Amino acid sequence: MCQVLNVSKSGYYASMKRPESPRAKKNKELVRVIRQIHRDNHQIYGYLKITQELPDALKVSKHTVYRLMKQQGIQSKTRRKYKATTNSKHNLPVAENLLNRQFSAEKANQKWASDITYLWTEEGWLYLAGILDLHDRSIVGWAMDSTMKTQLVVDALEQAIGRTHADKGLLLHSDRGVQYASKAYQKILKHRGYICSMSRKGNCYDNAPMESFWGKLKSEWLYGRKFRTRQEAKMAVFEYIELFYNRRCSHATNGYLTPQQMKMTA
Repeated sequence: MCQVLNVSKSGYYASMKRPESPRAKKNKELVRVIRQIHRDNHQIYGYLKITQELPDALKVSKHTVYRLMKQQGIQSKTRRKYKATTNSKHNLPVAENLLNRQFSAEKANQKWASDITYLWTEEGWLYLAGILDLHDRSIVGWAMDSTMKTQLVVDALEQAIGRTHADKGLLLHSDRGVQYASKAYQKILKHRGYICSMSRKGNCYDNAPMESFWGKLKSEWLYGRKFRTRQEAKMAVFEYIELFYNRRCSHATNGYLTPQQMKMTA
């Protein structure tokens, strides 16, 4: 081995006896903590979020964390794209795109974004409607059902209203799906004094925050999991939204605070 490495035997044995350097010890501890943070967050966090989660005694630059994660093969789960679910081919009135990709809000219950997605189970499709507050990125309302009817989005909206008691003037954005354009849904908005906004036709980027949330849910939490029943899938979604995402998942748009922490600072 010494001949292959072109070093002397005395030099090799001296290196074996040499004590570990302070830098090597710190890097070893850093890797241990990085792995722990990675595991605790279901292998979702990349190097930026892990950098923010490091304890003060081990604070290093994001470049150092990136280097160590790359060396150790520690990676965040990859996000994947998914097709749209709503049907915009209808004759119901649609609203203008009043949100206009202004995806920030000065206070809670000022701007909400909403959308529908789907999950496969061995019992068939499970549809999920969600409402996201653009101030703190929390999910304020959600509902699940085996069908994608208007009642699905109505249930999510009623849950959000019951939780937040949002006042009139709130801007509620969605796509042009028939569920959001329906008389039943629009009646609630009018009664509450909410302002309706809808994406332009076929433009998913007009509702980017909700698309991003669905991507995180599916690729970071549900990807690779198989559900025998809709109830199993419902439990997995509940765990992600209520126990992880709203309470523990930090966001760059929140200054790396969780939605719950962001609410407390408001």
